[in-house]
Amino acid sequence: MAISITEALDIIYNNVLPLTTEIIPIEMAVGRVMAEDSIATFDLPRFDNSAMDGYAVKCVDADSTVSSDEVIYAGDNPQMTLVAKKAIRIMTGAPIPEGCEAIIPIENVSVEGDQVTLPSSIEKDAHIRRSGEDVKSGEVYLKKGESVTAYSIALLASQGVTHLTVYHKIKVAVFGTGDELRPHFEKIELHQLYNSNTPMFLARAKELGCEVRYVPSSGDTIESLERSIRSALDADIIITSGGVSVGDKDFTKEAFTNLGMKLYFDKVDIKPGKPTAFGKIGETVIINLPGNPLASMVNYEIFIRAVIHKMSGANAYFHAAIETEMREDFTLRKGKYTVRLGTYNGKTFMPLKQQLPGMVSPMQKADGMIITTPDVGLLQKGMKVKMIPIIWELNGCEKEDFFTN
Repeated sequence: MAISITEALDIIYNNVLPLTTEIIPIEMAVGRVMAEDSIATFDLPRFDNSAMDGYAVKCVDADSTVSSDEVIYAGDNPQMTLVAKKAIRIMTGAPIPEGCEAIIPIENVSVEGDQVTLPSSIEKDAHIRRSGEDVKSGEVYLKKGESVTAYSIALLASQGVTHLTVYHKIKVAVFGTGDELRPHFEKIELHQLYNSNTPMFLARAKELGCEVRYVPSSGDTIESLERSIRSALDADIIITSGGVSVGDKDFTKEAFTNLGMKLYFDKVDIKPGKPTAFGKIGETVIINLPGNPLASMVNYEIFIRAVIHKMSGANAYFHAAIETEMREDFTLRKGKYTVRLGTYNGKTFMPLKQQLPGMVSPMQKADGMIITTPDVGLLQKGMKVKMIPIIWELNGCEKEDFFTN
């Protein structure tokens, strides 16, 4: 019996664990997920410093002329104390001298020799960057479960961090099934098909930050399938397409079962792509997808992305949706939870008119997808819909309702 989409996702979330961890240089950490909190060991900035090229002054000296015969550069360690009727020339990033109450930008003063005329009013603390105003010592500035970005690297480097503890990259192995399938780099006969699913799965896994491995398509026998499976069991995720339905030569599930797979579900109440299976052999996750390209792509986006995000150690592993509006009227058949690929222009969404399970071309046109409930037969122009993005990642730390009803 087919289970619901939400039941299938709950099973995945409850049975997929984050990988083990490793320590790597911060320069190699972009895109990886933090396996522990990063805690500041000192304030940032480390000392009060000037935000401008200008003059360190006292507020009491506003609207007067003062003398200046000293200068502080970035990197200096000033020992002087500023007193009334004096100003000290200071550069951006230079430490604030004792007694300084504000910095006046150089363009706001008049200078003749060592005499500096100050503006009529001076705001206390103006243009002074205070110690710890960016990051406080002891503060968690990057949290476990966050993805590392180029800007995270800047923050880590500012704290003198050289290495990070992150979760291992996910290893994905992909192979197709079916005697009629041939790799795209071979010549084929009229009765054969190119295997478009395997290269697509590999490329998508790489886009999602995984390491990937190609396993040549296996034949439609139990023995050949088992050989392919054994060669891939060092992977964290094995993805297959085809051979999960009820045809005479659909042996994929049987081959996995023979090798000890615990099957959690093998049918999902979804159109397209009902014959989708999820199981595990030890800690290796097995996903069997339908052979039809568009059906397999849809289920990859819903279920395999969920596996990858949960396994990555990320806090935000739930699907998140954008609420948008329909661009035009669109009719669809009632009775099933239906996925419709479509285009999003930043304001509205429109399903692609031609998208059958065996098609390939709609996949590269789609920006996102909506999942309608069985009672929906008409999506009217201006109606609110919930779109799950495809061309960029949008995930949440909490489960949300992403169905359009």
